[in-house]
Amino acid sequence: MKRILLLVLFVTTIAQSQEKVFEKEVKKISKSIDSITKQQKDSLKVKIKEINAKLEKNTISFNEATALKKEAAVYHAAQIEKKASFQEQKLQQLVQDKIDGKIFSNEESLTESTFNIAGAKFKLDFSKDDIEKEKKRRKKRTATQFVFALGVNNIVTNNRLSSLDDSDYKFWQSHFYELGFTWKTRLSKEPSKTYFKYGLSFLWNNLRAENNQYHVVNGEETSLNVHPEQLSESRLRHVQMSFPMHLEFDFSKNKKYSDGEVVDRTDKGLRVGVGGFFGFKLGTRQYLEYKNAQGVTVEEVQKNNFNMNKYNYGLSAYVAYQGIGLYAKYDLNPLFKDTDTRNISLGVRFDIN
Repeated sequence: MKRILLLVLFVTTIAQSQEKVFEKEVKKISKSIDSITKQQKDSLKVKIKEINAKLEKNTISFNEATALKKEAAVYHAAQIEKKASFQEQKLQQLVQDKIDGKIFSNEESLTESTFNIAGAKFKLDFSKDDIEKEKKRRKKRTATQFVFALGVNNIVTNNRLSSLDDSDYKFWQSHFYELGFTWKTRLSKEPSKTYFKYGLSFLWNNLRAENNQYHVVNGEETSLNVHPEQLSESRLRHVQMSFPMHLEFDFSKNKKYSDGEVVDRTDKGLRVGVGGFFGFKLGTRQYLEYKNAQGVTVEEVQKNNFNMNKYNYGLSAYVAYQGIGLYAKYDLNPLFKDTDTRNISLGVRFDIN
């Protein structure tokens, strides 16, 4: 689980770094240069004040004071040049990223952008090719996203939700985790609210048995039996690869540029997705933990298919606002062979651009 959370954190960091807005980044660089200049000037003033104090006390001569002031001025000027040059490199890279269409822009005009750095005004002019690249980026119909979801996992019997009340599995302790990558494609050429969302996910489904029970394989049948020892852990985990597909309605407000062109602004408002998935199991394991008669903690890992169906398919849906939403999945085929038990998952979902 720790590895999953670290991976999600890494993915989130990457996704956030891709959401830069050109003007905001320029302002950050401008503030950094202003801050560097002010800091060095303030330090120089402090040093000059100290030198003047020594001169008044006759601890140094006038010529020594002049030399010290010149030395301090040269030093802090060099510090400004050194530290500001790094910010200038960042600005150059930012402009290149803007030209390459790697970052977004809120500018009203595509042909130029004006900003201030350290009190000086700068203007960036974009060529016709740059403008064409920007317009092409605007018309992109497909976007990519990382998906992370987590929640509770359980079993429904005979397609009755009421069977959850009598489930043999702990409701709040049985969890699922999903990590995946999706593509989101607008169905029409022109801006609309309808998208087809599809991708690849890996799921970790956990079922923790109630009443000191564990899974036992008896030929073609898998049953829950009471363990002879007092179990502190009884968890059945099955990992699967899944291919989700959803019809998504994204009600985000579109953006209109000064040239009259209207483009999509996805994942900024209410979103509703309905669809399904199909996939197959990658592996199943049962984890047991208990103390034996000698008081020694015993941990068992049992690897078996536990008569689970290798392939699975089902329905799924989500309701989200921006990148966070509620998520539900229901398997249409039985979890275990020759049974009427089906997996159901409820949780939260994060779609990260």
